[in-house]
This record gives sequence, structure tokens and C-alpha cells, in this order.
Amino acid sequence: MVPATSAALQGVCLALVLAASAAQAQPAAPALWVNALGMPFVRIAPGSFRMGSSEPVDALARAYPTLERWRFEQLADEAPAHTVRITRAFYLGQTEVTVGQFRRFVQTSGYVPESESEADGTGGYGYNPAYDPAASARGDAFEGRDPRYSWRNPGFAQGDDHPVVNITWHDAHALAAWLSATEGHRYRLPTEAEWEYACRAGTRTRYPHGDDPAALARHANVFGEDAAPYWPRWRPQAAPGHDGHAFTAPVGRYAPNAFGVHDMLGNVWEWVSDWYAEEGYAHSPRDDPQGPATGQVRVRRGGSWHTWPLYARCGFRNWNTPQTRYTLVGLRLVREIDPPQSPRPRGARR
Repeated sequence: MVPATSAALQGVCLALVLAASAAQAQPAAPALWVNALGMPFVRIAPGSFRMGSSEPVDALARAYPTLERWRFEQLADEAPAHTVRITRAFYLGQTEVTVGQFRRFVQTSGYVPESESEADGTGGYGYNPAYDPAASARGDAFEGRDPRYSWRNPGFAQGDDHPVVNITWHDAHALAAWLSATEGHRYRLPTEAEWEYACRAGTRTRYPHGDDPAALARHANVFGEDAAPYWPRWRPQAAPGHDGHAFTAPVGRYAPNAFGVHDMLGNVWEWVSDWYAEEGYAHSPRDDPQGPATGQVRVRRGGSWHTWPLYARCGFRNWNTPQTRYTLVGLRLVREIDPPQSPRPRGARR
């Protein structure tokens, strides 16, 4: 007869052996994964970071001397800087969703984007060299809404490897839902916290490359000296140097950050899942914040090819209504990592 203590120890040892075997049977998610539409995803490990910015107005004014002081005073929604913990690994699109990938989604699914919907009928926004922003009531840099413009035609040339624009939050959600139903993995937009965690990639500076706005054009496609001739009234705000593109750039053209992700800053603004709240950071939970439960506008992050350096910082927050479509707005997706399946007990029927 085996003593009770020995039996208990044997049971513990057996449990440990089974757990180790199960762990070996469930390999870790690969670092890079590509889906059926050709979208590459990078595995982002869990971790903690400081979200937001509490940089003093005077420091910002010194760093961006061509801008009026009131612009820095409007950045209070970036504060307080606070610690956030991302507790679960996830896959993040290595690049923004491209024109070609979005086209394959539309052709295969039959989905009609809002910029082309007959029910909406208002179209999108587009670049028109004859358009005068100063003459418009809202002062928009682009012409629209107009049925002439859509995700297919933003008024400037794009290849299939450029980031798709004129995408609404609803369009982004539709793509994620279709991929989820088609592939059996859960796709969604990143939370605002996941987005900033991936953008910073372990840094605490204004940009992943550092604090210097003058170096931004070497690392991202923003409003620089190549775009300035098209909008001479905003030339003083152009990032110094040439990034090589007046409009969108092919995705992945610039070096990735430390997490292996491209174009987190510049190229196109990216929708995230959160509703916007100006004082949301003051009430945000520490672990995996999801943003407010309700709201009127959704957050977008990261700046675009037409964004000034101040607004292309990791911590800057922007927002629009979910039905907004614009020449500067696109998306990047998250694919959740599937939970490991429990090992099948020996002798179980199949």
C-alpha cells in the first residue's frame, strides 16, 4: 500500500509532467504571421509602459518654435502620463492595410465602403490642385465630400502597396468582422493603449527615434519638404528634410521600430477601437484599458503624410465621427492570438 503522502507527491509529479507535455504540444505563436489577404502580422509581447504625455507647454514651445502657444495648451487630453499594463500578447499588422488588400476584401466579400455607398451618397475627400482651402467654410485642406472621391480615388495616384485611405471606422470594423468570420481568428482594431504601446516600442521619447522633430522626416512619411510645395501656406510647419513622398508612400518603406512594426507614425492616421474622452486618462484602469463604454467620436492615432511634426508624436490623440472618411485616414488591424487548446485526455473518443 502506498502511503497517502507518497501518493499525493506522485499525483503532483504526474500533473507537472502532463502540464509540461501540454506546453510542448502548444508551440508559441510565431513572431510573424501572414493571413489570407497577404497582411503580415507581428507578435507583440505583453508588457508595461507609460502612456500619454505630461510634457510642459514651455518645453513643447521650444521644440516647435513656429507654432502658436495655444496649440500646446490644447494637448491636455494626453495627460496624465500613466502606467498601463498590456497583459496579453497579440498580433498587430506589420503595416497599414493597403489598397490592394482592401480591394481583395471588397471583391471577395461584396462589402460596399461608405465612400461608395448609394445610401450614403456623399463620397469621400480628395486632393484637387485647383481647390483653395482658404475659400472653404471649414478650411479643409482637401475637397469633399464628393462622390468623385472614394477609397479608390483620393485625387492622387496610389499603387496597391500604398495604405488605403477614405476609410471610415465602420469600414474598418467591417473588414475585421469579415476576416474573423472567414478565417476563424478574431480580428479587431487595436485599443488606444495597444496602439501606443506598439508605437513606443519600449521608448519614452516623442517619437520612437527620439525627441528631435528635425529628424522625423528620416523615419516617417509626414508633412515635409516634398509635400510643402503643394500647400505653400503651411510650408513653415514642414518637417526639415525630404522623406521622398508628397502623398502616401508604399507601406514598409521606412525602417521598422524596435517591435518590428512599420509606419506607426506618418503615412495615414489609423483608427483604433476606443471612443474618445478628453479626460479619459484620469479614469483609465491600469490593465488593458478599453476606453469609455460610450461616446460620439472614435480615436485615431499616428499622424499621416500631411501631418505636422507636433501632431505626429506617439502620445498625440485625434478623433473623428465613425462615418468620417478622409484622404489621410486608414487603418491597421489586430489579430488576437488564439488560446491554446486543452490536451485531449488519453483514450478520449474523437
